[in-house]
Amino acid sequence: MGCDGGTIPTRDELVRLKKKPEQRDKDGHRLYKWQHCSISQEPLRKPVVACEMGRLYNKESVIELLLNKDRSNAPANTEHIEKLKDVIELQLTANPAYNAKKTSVGDGMYNDALIAPWICPVTGLEMNGRFKFVF
Repeated sequence: MGCDGGTIPTRDELVRLKKKPEQRDKDGHRLYKWQHCSISQEPLRKPVVACEMGRLYNKESVIELLLNKDRSNAPANTEHIEKLKDVIELQLTANPAYNAKKTSVGDGMYNDALIAPWICPVTGLEMNGRFKFVF
């Protein structure tokens, strides 16, 4: 156990600290919001619409939500969408660097999700939530 004359214990050996809770991946959470529908959690595909709150939706999911009379099982963040005029269809520009079929980089274990499917046509910045993006 030590302390028998030959060793000097350090603070790490004597004091037990509480483990910090695991942090959630901020980049992963941000990328998920910018690449998936807020209603159905499916990947975004054209036509993409946005609400006044800045959330992105598949237009098909919004139409299904509006046609369904019972909205009790709808996500809580869709209460402000009452008609199709509450959302705006986005005119997105495809990213030439994005390849949906090639999702892995290197040895196949690393998925590069930082390459967004859409870019700003003026500045060329990717729509991934890291930069301000006006639509």
